[in-house]
Amino acid sequence: MMEIVKGNEAAAIGAKLAKPDVVAAYPITPSTDFPEKMSEYVANGDLPATEFVPVESEHSAMSACIGAAATGARVCTATSSQGLELMHEMLFIASGMRLPIVLYNANRALSAPINIWNDQQDSIAARDAGWIQFYAENNQEVLDLMIMAFKVAEEVLLPAMVCLDAFYSTHTFEPVDIPSQEEVDSFLPPYKPKHVALDPKKPMTQGSFGVPDVYQELRFMQQKAMEKASEVIDDVFNQFKEKFEREYRKVEEFMTNDAEIILLTMGSLSGTVKEVVEQMREKGKKIGAVKITVFRPFPEKEIIDAIQNASAVGIIEKNISPGYGGAVFADISGIFANKNHPLFLDFICGLGGRDVTSKDIETIIKTCDDALEGDYERINWIGVKEGLL
Repeated sequence: MMEIVKGNEAAAIGAKLAKPDVVAAYPITPSTDFPEKMSEYVANGDLPATEFVPVESEHSAMSACIGAAATGARVCTATSSQGLELMHEMLFIASGMRLPIVLYNANRALSAPINIWNDQQDSIAARDAGWIQFYAENNQEVLDLMIMAFKVAEEVLLPAMVCLDAFYSTHTFEPVDIPSQEEVDSFLPPYKPKHVALDPKKPMTQGSFGVPDVYQELRFMQQKAMEKASEVIDDVFNQFKEKFEREYRKVEEFMTNDAEIILLTMGSLSGTVKEVVEQMREKGKKIGAVKITVFRPFPEKEIIDAIQNASAVGIIEKNISPGYGGAVFADISGIFANKNHPLFLDFICGLGGRDVTSKDIETIIKTCDDALEGDYERINWIGVKEGLL
């Protein structure tokens, strides 16, 4: 069924179709529509078996999710920006306890100064918390990825985060194809965990003390679960394609076969980049694009296959790791260690909701062109207003 909805609602519809047992959330711009819709679904009887838990903070929201998931419940929440950072302590506890919580994050800049607009600093700052991370380009993707996130998370027993760019997507209305409840039920059966339960006949201890003799092994097992998640994601994407006739890949290539310059992105900016690539192709320039849909586990093999034959790769990022550069640049540089690789250039742009236009993308392409002639800097800031410095 086709409906025109904004991104936050598309995410909520995906969560609703997953039939969560518990939703615990605290509203924060720009993800507020999500808890509003979920509470509405519960109040209206659309989710008769779901408990909506209003809490006093994002830290409490994740704490409630952890408590519910530790009983074997299917659980989800939503947040953004400072809310995700207030949850930060609990993110590690959720992943360490191997609880498959699903979190919808509306990507928003971090304070200070206070900013409610888009960049991806909030979720990038949580990349080492042991959570699977998906990045949606548009409203259809966020709906679908919410459904698939539950299936992946519950298979590997790791929490998953689905990210959508604030305002560009969260508050933009787009047509989405909403699957029926029956279709989703057959794709995503009820969650029946074996490692957690609230059962007096089966007492267990969770989140207990980890002494040096066992702590490292638990982290090793967590890493192995994340590695397994890479395979499970491929399998779930294939199952989803077979069921719903929509295809997803961890890394999506666009006109890369003979590309001399490839632009790499995550999130809504990918659409703008693909449009510019098409325009450049019409002018005879061999430009391609690569979109990362799954950032954790990092899709090492897929990225190498996608970009290794290019001459230059422009990594376009809506985040900054002060003192180094972009986080994605660091990861990509790392996987090519001891390998022949293209020239990598890091482009920092779109911070705090600054628009990244087609002209900016053309500037990035020209910078990559110039770099192939030997004139380049590793980190390039796009759209900086010199008069404000």
